[in-house]
Amino acid sequence: MQETITIKTDKYNALYDITNKVEEIIHKSKIVNGLVNIYAQGATSAIMIQENWDYSVQNDVISLLKKLIPKGIWEHDKQDGNGDAHLKAGIVGPSETVPIINGKIGLSRWQNIFFCEFDGPRNSRNIVISIFKI
Repeated sequence: MQETITIKTDKYNALYDITNKVEEIIHKSKIVNGLVNIYAQGATSAIMIQENWDYSVQNDVISLLKKLIPKGIWEHDKQDGNGDAHLKAGIVGPSETVPIINGKIGLSRWQNIFFCEFDGPRNSRNIVISIFKI
């Protein structure tokens, strides 16, 4: 089974919790045991599993990436000004795969799935959710 989630982003760099949307698709699939792959379509976005309880962790992720990969100093910036976004997306990565266990997503209590925006705001960002039965 495969579905696409579309979200709107409102910041240049931000994490957006998409866990509930992924869980809805898993529930709809009726898969009891399997895998769910979450894939960000876009060269300047990524997927990350991170703590869900305290927003400071999500803010720290963005702060760290901004410090490690500052805006405006990269060769690609001469093309369209988003060299940092491409580098951040490449480091974090475009996808995550999580087990489905007894019909539920196999995240721990403190984990959620986040879409990482590194080149926003955007009116439309697509995330492909692929579910595999095992």
